[in-house]
Amino acid sequence: MTFEPALPLPELRRTRSSIKWRRFPEDVLPLFVAEMDWGIAPEIAAVLADALAKGDTGYLDNPGPLAPAFADFALASWGWRVRPEWVHLATDVTVGIVEALRLEAPAVGGRVVITPPVYNPFFEMVGETNSEVIEVPLVEASDWSLDLAGLEAAFRAGVDAMILCHPHNPTGRVHSRDALAALARLAAAHDVLIVSDEVHAPLAHPGTEFVPFAVVAAEVGARSVTVTSASKGWNLAGVKCAVVVAGDERTAAQLQGLPEELAARTSILGLHANIAAFANPYWRDAAVSQIVANVGLLEAELAARAPSVRLVAPDAGYLVWLDFRETGLGDDPAAVLREVGRVAFNSGPSFGAIGRGFVRANLACDPSTVVEAVSRIARTLALVADTSAAVPTR
Repeated sequence: MTFEPALPLPELRRTRSSIKWRRFPEDVLPLFVAEMDWGIAPEIAAVLADALAKGDTGYLDNPGPLAPAFADFALASWGWRVRPEWVHLATDVTVGIVEALRLEAPAVGGRVVITPPVYNPFFEMVGETNSEVIEVPLVEASDWSLDLAGLEAAFRAGVDAMILCHPHNPTGRVHSRDALAALARLAAAHDVLIVSDEVHAPLAHPGTEFVPFAVVAAEVGARSVTVTSASKGWNLAGVKCAVVVAGDERTAAQLQGLPEELAARTSILGLHANIAAFANPYWRDAAVSQIVANVGLLEAELAARAPSVRLVAPDAGYLVWLDFRETGLGDDPAAVLREVGRVAFNSGPSFGAIGRGFVRANLACDPSTVVEAVSRIARTLALVADTSAAVPTR
């Protein structure tokens, strides 16, 4: 697959109509929502064009060829043997998670664990199932790892399910095999269903071992559902297609209760695009190389121009968690950076209270955009420092 450089910013603003390019005024540099500034792989574009030319734009009722395509990809990538008959369709990852939770939690009064700082729609998704959010934050002091003692306490108190974010968003942390195995043992002991969001898994960085949760869960008899898609790894979020995969016999039977309309609400174009993506990982590989280079560039630029900002180095993906707590920008530095610096990041507190003083940045962009973002950060910090110095003390 051919990997093209990111489009120039003026062309992106002119040609794209997504949230990233329409939410804020043109003078705001957008590094927030998880979309790539690169075009899609030519092979995927060709598959979509062919489907449109043939008028293949109808409804779906099952994953069809996507199930074996994903199973082949999972085996080649992670050694995960997926049974194609255990693969179901969903409109996107968030819908797949909600529908899986609805099958497990009671209609009212369920309890679902999440691990802040975490993908902010998780809070809303739990609410959609009329369940209570049970927060067990990651442990910052141990490099944003799972709090296994806290999870055990929550499971003992009684919960129906847990949404595992793996790789974790926004920290980019890939949970270790040992941590996943410990979580699986807790889930098995307390009969807690683990719904694992693994949409960023195809973007694991070189040298990082990604282990699907279903693999370790099966070893200890834990129940699991994996929800994933090619959407993040190949920039296909808008084509709307994800897979919901059972990890065991009991959960496979449970997923038979997914609404029939779930498949029909999935895009047939998304299905074609996902099949093409999973069959051709080379574009994704090139994207990961550029992402890793951008992470290194960001770290170097911050060290030189804004050393009070600390980067949490990700293990996977193009989202980066930035610590602004020593900069004086307050609990929500993203708001100050947007208004003063004209650069848009995701607000740290939206990922949970533990996110105060942080922002999430999107590095799926041209290196020049990374440099410009740091320039705007540095300018903002200087302006805020000058303003603070000008305020007389009493």
